Amino acid sequence: MSRTTFTVFYDGQFWVGLLEVVDDGELRVARHVFGSEPSGPELYEFSLRDYGALSARAHRSRAVPVDQRQPAPRPVNPKRLARQVAKERAQPAVSTVAQEAIKQSISENAVARKSRSRHRRDTAAHARRQIARAKAKARHRGKA
Repeated sequence: MSRTTFTVFYDGQFWVGLLEVVDDGELRVARHVFGSEPSGPELYEFSLRDYGALSARAHRSRAVPVDQRQPAPRPVNPKRLARQVAKERAQPAVSTVAQEAIKQSISENAVARKSRSRHRRDTAAHARRQIARAKAKARHRGKA
C-alpha cells in the first residue's frame, strides 16, 4: 500500500511544496521551492509539468522507517468539514512577506515622486513669478 501526500506551506521565507511518499512502512520525501505563493492555476501547471520529476526524486531519496502504531484518523463530520472549508474560503488569500515589501516600496516611491513633482512645480512657479515681477518693474521704470 502506497500513500502520497503533497503539502504546500510557507517556511518563513519561501513557499515550499513537500511530497511525502509512504510505501511499505518507509517514508520518502522530496521538496520543491516555489518562491512566491503559488496560485491554483500555477499549482495545476506544476502538477502537469513537474510532478513526475518530483515524484521520481522522492522515490530516489533515502527511505526512513515510519512508526506503524499511528492511530487511525477519526472520521470528520461532513457538516463540520463543510463549515471549516467555507470558513477558510471566506478568509482573504494570504499575502507573502515579499508582496507586502513590494507594496510598501511602491507606496514609498509614490510619496517620494509626489514630493519631487511638487517641489519642481513650486520652483517653476517661483521662477515664473520672479520673471513676471522683473517685467513689471521694467514696465514701471518705462523700459519696455
